[in-house]
Amino acid sequence: MTASDSAIVTDSVTTNDAVTSVQRYVTYSTAATTEGTADITNIVFDFCGVLVDWQCRAALDGRYDPRLVNDICSDEDTFGFFHFEDLMDGGMLLSDVLPLIAQQYGHAIADVFKDYINRYDDALPRSMPGMLELLQDLKSAGYHLFGLTNWSSETIHVMYDKYPEIMNLLDDTIVSGIERLHKPEPAIYELAITRFGIDPARSVFIDDTVKNVEGARRVGFQALHFVNSAQTRMALRTLGVHS
Repeated sequence: MTASDSAIVTDSVTTNDAVTSVQRYVTYSTAATTEGTADITNIVFDFCGVLVDWQCRAALDGRYDPRLVNDICSDEDTFGFFHFEDLMDGGMLLSDVLPLIAQQYGHAIADVFKDYINRYDDALPRSMPGMLELLQDLKSAGYHLFGLTNWSSETIHVMYDKYPEIMNLLDDTIVSGIERLHKPEPAIYELAITRFGIDPARSVFIDDTVKNVEGARRVGFQALHFVNSAQTRMALRTLGVHS
């Protein structure tokens, strides 16, 4: 995950901004997928920022100086936490990245990063509002559900352990850190097509990161940019997916 891969979002569409977002997105989705849309049978989900809320800050607050936490979690990625976690999502191990962090930022920062990874449970404070219910409804309606996530091989067990109610609804999951592939590289989407045994034209991929959505479209998926569960339900309906 990176800083842009996840954000706390409201699940309500009652505000003017949210309504505008849904209307704008549904218009875009419909325009992009009207021609030649096949019946959708498969839905592939990103994890962080879509199914679960990932917050680096939640694992650091109360344990370190607030100024240090602010620097670590800043959009500027002052101490490279998001960069180094992205390397782990691509297949590097914690033992690989700690020397790099120590070399660039010092041993004290490397120790903080190690502590963050070792307490990854704290960085996943909740499932995203309404998404468990959406998964349950889609499953009941007969759709095949899958996961495709940029996630480290060393921390993915936290997702399985903490959110079994989500994982049990998925037919299969591809984890970037295990495969040593990475969204938005074409190879990871092509692996999903092969391993899941799906036709991308009859599949929807949902991610909160625009470049990953665009990557999925390039290999033939229908793809939606996630905002919240209400927007996602509405956008899926424009593709003929009923839950």
